[in-house]
Amino acid sequence: MCCAGKNHMRRLVLQVLLVMVSAASLWGQAAPAEKQSAPAQQPTKQTKEAPNPRLDWWRQARFGMFIHWGLYAIPAGEWKGKPIAGIGEWIMNRAKIPVTEYEQLAKQFNPTKFNADQWVSIAKNAGMKYIVITSKHHDGFAMYGSKVSPYNVVDATPFHRDPMKELAAACKKAGIRLAFYYSQSQDWHEPDAIGNDWDFPDESKKDFSHYFEQKAKPQVKELLTNYGALGSIWSDTPRSISKQQSEELLAMVHQYQPTALVSGRVGNNAGDYETVGDNQVAVGPMKRDWEAISTTNDTWGYKKDDNNWKPTSVLIRQMAHAAGHNGNYLLNVGPTAEGVIPQPAVQALSEMGQWIKVNGNALYGTSGGPFNYDQSWGVISARPGKLYLHVFDWPQKELTLYGLKNKVQSAYLLAGNKKLKFNQSMDKNVDTNVLRVSLPAAAPDKNDSVVVLNIAGEPEVDTSLIQQPSGAVDLNAYLGNIHKADKDSTLRMDTRGVAEHWTNKEDWLDWNFKLVQPGTFDVVLVTSGQKNNHNWEGGHKVGIEVAGQKIAGTVNNDGEENDPVKPYWNYWNYVISKLGRVTIEKAGAYQLSLKPDSIVSEQKLGLTLVEVKLVPVQK
Repeated sequence: MCCAGKNHMRRLVLQVLLVMVSAASLWGQAAPAEKQSAPAQQPTKQTKEAPNPRLDWWRQARFGMFIHWGLYAIPAGEWKGKPIAGIGEWIMNRAKIPVTEYEQLAKQFNPTKFNADQWVSIAKNAGMKYIVITSKHHDGFAMYGSKVSPYNVVDATPFHRDPMKELAAACKKAGIRLAFYYSQSQDWHEPDAIGNDWDFPDESKKDFSHYFEQKAKPQVKELLTNYGALGSIWSDTPRSISKQQSEELLAMVHQYQPTALVSGRVGNNAGDYETVGDNQVAVGPMKRDWEAISTTNDTWGYKKDDNNWKPTSVLIRQMAHAAGHNGNYLLNVGPTAEGVIPQPAVQALSEMGQWIKVNGNALYGTSGGPFNYDQSWGVISARPGKLYLHVFDWPQKELTLYGLKNKVQSAYLLAGNKKLKFNQSMDKNVDTNVLRVSLPAAAPDKNDSVVVLNIAGEPEVDTSLIQQPSGAVDLNAYLGNIHKADKDSTLRMDTRGVAEHWTNKEDWLDWNFKLVQPGTFDVVLVTSGQKNNHNWEGGHKVGIEVAGQKIAGTVNNDGEENDPVKPYWNYWNYVISKLGRVTIEKAGAYQLSLKPDSIVSEQKLGLTLVEVKLVPVQK
């Protein structure tokens, strides 16, 4: 090996050591509300990549605060006396505001009520372990003191302070990790960047590499070198950024801050973890560590007429759902132009913090549950030797879990450590294990009550798809076997685990499942519109075959009815289509197939399938 090669190897070894040492010592973790068990072993069944030391703190954290704050908080969804549709931080784009007019907002930006310690305190009291804040959003305005561009909060506003430095100091003092959102591709202030087609409509004159080299990279370097140890650089909307450019940003972050992460939205499958779509909670197994991002109301940046605040129950269940699928939950607040986090958001975060004080062990450092589907009563998170059953819908008298093979050593409520009686048996009709846990009449928590199972050994479960304790059979799209007519078929599963772009009627799905409780069932299709109910296609004709019975029906062409089964996913409208009834007289193993007779695909969306449900008919 030549001398240069040896030096290169030394640098690599040193960098690995820095990652491992810095992850443990650079940042002190805030003390949890109750004694925590050891972190879950990684990777889990849903995280198949090699361990990444950078992710150790992130996997432990599970819950963070997203903050969208910028000049867009001044118009707050209104421009020249007219309300502008869409999310608040996109007002420049939606209203096609010229750069010269939008720039004038900087002269008005003076958030005299901004208090970094107060913001961090709100996050910490909520149980959040990290904060991601917009250092530069798509409008191109830097919310920190940038030397690269005078278009920044220190030089262009009467505030003349750097809120990012104040937040960095407050986070370090509180043991909270700080991360910076940076829009690397879209910058509506710059003629060479992506996004502004009203001031700079001629795409042929744009030189994205000029913007990338002269503004994006230098500003990211500023963030990496001037604000202390960071948790991550949170990239967004990669658009047409090249693979090389995505990898350059990734390398830059790792060069200057070896322990910092880069979000998957840096583009081109780079990044240290995946971020699913806005206000989207994944349901299918993810190939990598992932993060769900959600709003407390309907917008990210502050919008004065958006009072559609999500109930705390929705937020807690979204958070638990993410943890149950081996993911993190990043929850957004949009402060006002004065620097105030809206009170409804503060109240919801406070209530979440109260839940975490009691149930934090079921969240921090856990991995996804051992089953590849959710339970009718909720979700499961895990750590070595323990399963945490997050019970959203409290059953009467007892909680039933099918398919757990491990010996249960004890069961108790996480709230108050109240011991619970239980029994385990084998259902020979379907060759599966059954656990029944006796419950008190009232749920300890109206949003999410946690039952803890101490188990012997690593979780081992029946991998079959089993009927739910409620009696329903949930055949999620991502659990089906896909049969494509040819290699050009566009049918695929999105990150929600939903079948999309199903436009070829020759493609079909089937599922194998075990039925524990026979009976008569309504056959129901749950289908999905696009986010915010945009671009719906219905009217598809489909056929179902199960247990020797065939039924046919039409998918509703409505697109308006929300799915009552998953009330904590409110970004996509789900449509219920009842196709008919079947009677299955014996317990046992069955197969159900779904084959379209015709698919409506004028918008090239086709059939967007969430699940097929067999819903027991009440006698």
